[in-house]
Amino acid sequence: MTEPRRLRGHKATATCCIASRDRSGVVATAGEDGCICLFDMRCKDAQHIAEVAQEPISSLSFNPGNEDIIYVSCGNEVKCFDLHNMASAWTPFKSYTYNKEEINQISCNSKAAFLASTDDGGDVKIIDIRQHCLYKTLRAGHSSICSSVQFIPWRSWEVITGGLDSKLVMWDFSKGRPVKIVDFGLPDTKNSSSGAQCLNPAFVHAIAVPDVDMLDKSDKICVVARGDGIVDVINIESELAVIRSKTSAKARKGSSSTSKDGVPAAGTGILDENARKRLHLDYSVGGHAAAVSCVAFSLFGEKGKLIISGGNDKSVKVWDCSKYDGAVQTGGNSDVLRLNINLSKKVNWLCTTPTDSENLVVCDTTKVVKAYSVS
Repeated sequence: MTEPRRLRGHKATATCCIASRDRSGVVATAGEDGCICLFDMRCKDAQHIAEVAQEPISSLSFNPGNEDIIYVSCGNEVKCFDLHNMASAWTPFKSYTYNKEEINQISCNSKAAFLASTDDGGDVKIIDIRQHCLYKTLRAGHSSICSSVQFIPWRSWEVITGGLDSKLVMWDFSKGRPVKIVDFGLPDTKNSSSGAQCLNPAFVHAIAVPDVDMLDKSDKICVVARGDGIVDVINIESELAVIRSKTSAKARKGSSSTSKDGVPAAGTGILDENARKRLHLDYSVGGHAAAVSCVAFSLFGEKGKLIISGGNDKSVKVWDCSKYDGAVQTGGNSDVLRLNINLSKKVNWLCTTPTDSENLVVCDTTKVVKAYSVS
């Protein structure tokens, strides 16, 4: 691994980063200095540096329908900026203060209709960014800090959240209620190796869901960064199929059908046991030795083929997602780890870019952002 390129511009620790999908090589970073830095990887220095907040920035999100619009969370506020007009003063054209507690992550859905923001109180606010109003508040799913959120691109009205209560919650946000809760705090009898992973609780620090154009490589999965050092890969459709099967079995005993999603439906009560297995990427296959802080899918090469995770063990792991099906079928995880990158600091966040080089951007606990080349 060659030395990474160093991206300078922040005056304090860089907290998060996002990559443009429409503009190859364009990356936005944010930090504890309240600044946003815009980088074009074809150029030497930051293209723009702007102080947009008086407090640390916790999360960034582009508007998928118009990447000139960027959303920034700081404190309990989400600010909206138009990058097309950034030659003038960086003044938000809109802001939302629906969260009562400090926001941890924001995320836009693929249709650019809704933005989700999670906070320390465990609430999830679903904001209608077209009508500029609060659409729904999701609560009672988490009993502690809600750390992460992602919309499910192939399910228009569903969103996934993770929290420091060790729970992963799948929501129907149109109805404002959970449809599935996965509790990582419960003993896992099927994966005995995970019990000795590390002493930290299985808090959910981050989650990643593939975009629709990645599904042929990644399948309909959710990747979970856990506080006990494990990266979990969960098949969303299989998890939901179990719920539908149980629900329909009560309503129509003996009937059978196929769901609109093409999985064994509710009512059949039949589902391949292997399909429900979750892939655990832990220390036994070269995984993290401390809490995993972030996960992402690869935008470079074959989109969605690779999973990248960063952790408090000062390392970044590159996992081959194409090995997922085989690992689930055999019950093993061999050959899933493709690359290990050792760093000098803990990882705060990372993202990937759709370029052939300098395509892995890492924010560690310093003010200098690093860009690695992964092939």
